[in-house]
Amino acid sequence: MEIYVVKSGDTVDSIAENQGTSVSSIIYNNQLAYPYPLAVGQALLLSSDETSAPSYPAWVNGYAYPFIQRDTLDETLPYLSSLSVFSYGFTTEGDLVPPTLDDSFMIDAALMEGVRPVLTLTPLGPDGNFNNYLISAVVNNQTAKETLLENLLTTVQEKNFQGVDIDFEYIRPEDRIPFADFVADVRDYLSPYGYHVSVALAPKTSDTQAGLLYEGKDYGLLGEAADSVLLMTYEWGYTYGPPMAVAPIDQVRRVVEYAVTRITPDKIDLGIPNYGYDWTLPFVQGTSRATTVSNLGAVQIAVEAGVPIQFDEVAESPYFQYEKDGQLHEVWFEDVRSYQAKFALLPEFGLRGMGYWQIMRFFRPNWLLLADTFQIQRP
Repeated sequence: MEIYVVKSGDTVDSIAENQGTSVSSIIYNNQLAYPYPLAVGQALLLSSDETSAPSYPAWVNGYAYPFIQRDTLDETLPYLSSLSVFSYGFTTEGDLVPPTLDDSFMIDAALMEGVRPVLTLTPLGPDGNFNNYLISAVVNNQTAKETLLENLLTTVQEKNFQGVDIDFEYIRPEDRIPFADFVADVRDYLSPYGYHVSVALAPKTSDTQAGLLYEGKDYGLLGEAADSVLLMTYEWGYTYGPPMAVAPIDQVRRVVEYAVTRITPDKIDLGIPNYGYDWTLPFVQGTSRATTVSNLGAVQIAVEAGVPIQFDEVAESPYFQYEKDGQLHEVWFEDVRSYQAKFALLPEFGLRGMGYWQIMRFFRPNWLLLADTFQIQRP
């Protein structure tokens, strides 16, 4: 596959003719909608006549909610190694709280495709937010912990999951070691049955990084405790923050550089976002709130507004500004250029693979580029 950046005056027909490819493949690869308008600066993935089998093996995980559309799930599964169902909660006594919606169709579809279905365990409270009181109550209580371990095993066996992913956030600093011990306990309890245990890590760049997101996550201890880890290398640009790239490559690289000094690289999965944000300007801290947009939706906004898409060479991420109803907006999102930059980190650092947050919106260019770049692993 090759990447082509749209220039002024380009059309799908002219690009196909000049680049020696077909109109139909451009339309298919990039999910273009009739009458196939393009934005200047838009990155397109083009099929090439040259073929070569990718050699670098990569584990590919995708997170999804049980309300994922079935066609989106079916189109994505061929590109995955594992599917993390989001999510199962728990009580202070260690009882599991399943998703509100039935997730059995996701598990069955994954198994049919040869993909590992994974139970994602989160300390989400009744308000839908991460609750560090729940974490403390369980990791520091042997009875509650044993109950949770028993319930995890029962549920994994009954529902045909093949692994557990522990996604705990905002862990209190004083729970740093008890949490690592909990992850080790989950692994020790489930591994005799052949179940894989992973843990999600906030994007740290040092041992002493301050903040509630970071202080409770000990990279060294958790890397030893789990079978694999996911670096949550996204959300620099986020709902309540100022406009910027969701996963700027310079910041992502800093996290990876630190992580490989604490964790064996072949245990590390790189977190990759499958979305962008639309901010209104001027940004006002405490008041402004960005809207989540899909990668396809972001390009559609630029096309409809008639504005060019820019590319930040430091963040290696696309962005643009547009005006609507007298209000200035700024959009940052992902395209094949930004994905290509992230993909390059895997062989550079010898990483195990990657994990997508999340796969609820199908973005074909990413998956085609991924399959062209990596040998996707299967259980």
